[in-house]
This record gives sequence, structure tokens and C-alpha cells, in this order.
Amino acid sequence: MLSDPVFQRDVWLAGVDGYGDVTDAVYRLVEDTWLDNWSAEKYVGTIFRDSQEAALVDTAVLRVLRIMHQVGPDAPVAAYLDHQGWPDAVRAARDAHVRMSVSDGEDPDTPPKSLEVLRILTRSA
Repeated sequence: MLSDPVFQRDVWLAGVDGYGDVTDAVYRLVEDTWLDNWSAEKYVGTIFRDSQEAALVDTAVLRVLRIMHQVGPDAPVAAYLDHQGWPDAVRAARDAHVRMSVSDGEDPDTPPKSLEVLRILTRSA
């Protein structure tokens, strides 16, 4: 979601239900892992494959969080998309997304899944 400008325009900006918003995506990125408090390097071998993957994630997280702190977590989607740093944040997120998707044998250009599909996929047995 954070790495896909077409999704951001066609879903978030358009207000399509079922995908959350920018703030939701940021919290999903950092909340469970505490990436807002320490480096992704801490998770090499558990969540991330190697230091390069972790560095790409750190770059994306820091750029997105910086913007969120500047515009505010409750800002409208347009405030994020219009922020001068947003293209760099999207590019950083894309770099991390491509690296992780390819490493997982997945197509990095597959459209984001809805929150309901993500809940089903991550439901524990």
C-alpha cells in the first residue's frame, strides 16, 4: 500500500472501503514490530532475511514516520500524497517491498489485499 502510488490514488484518495487509510498502513508497518523505536536490523533472521533488507525497511519506515509526524496521524490522505517528501517515501517503500516480495517468490506488482483478506491470511489456527 505504501509502495503503490496507483493504489494510493485509486483506493485511499478515492475513499474505497476495506483497505484502511495511510495511518492504518503506517501503524501496521511499525506497531507490531516497534520499528519506530529500533532498527529493523534487530529482526534479521526472524522477520528480515539480511541486513540489506532491514536497511531498506528502516529507510522506508523513517521517511513515512517523518511525514506522519509532520502532517499528523489524522490528516487526510491528500496531505500525505501532497507532502514534498511523499514520493521519496513511496520509492523507499517500493524498494523494500520489491526486495522482500522477490525473496519470498512473490510478484511485487500484485495489488494490495484488503484488510479482511489480510485478517484471514494471518488468522492463527
